[in-house]
Amino acid sequence: MIPKRAFINSVVAASAFAVAGAFGAARADYPEKPIEFIIPFGAGGGADIEGRLLATEMSRILGVNLIPINKVGGGGAVAYTYLKNAAPDGYTVAWNSTSILTTTNLGNVDYAYDAMDHVGRVEWQPMPFAVSGDARWDTFDEFVAECRDNPRSLKVSNSGSGSATHLAAIALMDAAGCEVTHLPVGIKRRNASVLSGEADAMIAPLTGAVNLTKAGKLKLLAMPSGSRNSVMPDVPTARELGYDIALDLFRGLSVPKGTPEDVKARLAEAMAQAARSEKFMDLAAQKGFTVDPLDSAAFDELLAADNETIETILKNADLSG
Repeated sequence: MIPKRAFINSVVAASAFAVAGAFGAARADYPEKPIEFIIPFGAGGGADIEGRLLATEMSRILGVNLIPINKVGGGGAVAYTYLKNAAPDGYTVAWNSTSILTTTNLGNVDYAYDAMDHVGRVEWQPMPFAVSGDARWDTFDEFVAECRDNPRSLKVSNSGSGSATHLAAIALMDAAGCEVTHLPVGIKRRNASVLSGEADAMIAPLTGAVNLTKAGKLKLLAMPSGSRNSVMPDVPTARELGYDIALDLFRGLSVPKGTPEDVKARLAEAMAQAARSEKFMDLAAQKGFTVDPLDSAAFDELLAADNETIETILKNADLSG
């Protein structure tokens, strides 16, 4: 006859084992239902187009629908706050970008980028310095020379105060010793501000400028990037021109803090496969972004390094939150 205490202990152990087994089986079946795919910016823009295509390709791989949902506002603050407060069960993911570092450093939210978990990076792209196709400057050095001779007479537009494009513009102009007026006109007005003459130049993600450049409406004078871009190979990097600045825009996936490791691994696997799909690679070749998936550990290292760079730029510009 089994002693009462031993019997109780065996029942508890068996129950715990059964629960763990059931939980493991449920996780092995992940995903079992549609997944929310949160996009921090509006429909129709480069971030939206890329994110929706990635979601479509991941849906095919995972066997459930990833449903794109645009949550716009605060330079990403609305989307990232929604993600941060979601259940850590793998059924809410966000299409992140460098905005996850800018919005958290600006003080738009009361948490840091590591208040969420990060699945991995999908791609990166330069943020070129662009002027109108009929502008009087044909080189970045010509723009800089005029700027130095006439401080604060030239205007450079960006996607919004504290955005990645704003920070890249600040860093590039500072490296060039060039005092300009920065115009935070927003994503929708950024290109138009240059084409209309409201602004003399702009910094934009390449995906937001490539079509107008191919059509001759814009000229790209410099890339504040680590290397030349294969779609626009004739455009020099800032460092090639003697200006020590490189700040690229990344895009990837984030999930709520505490999402199980095996769920994140499944998402990362599907993310990398989707990024290398024929359709996504075709879009990359057309728009000029570089598909270069990073796993969670490598992406965390990149985030930490870029966060330090962004903190420095914001502090020097008196924009820190």
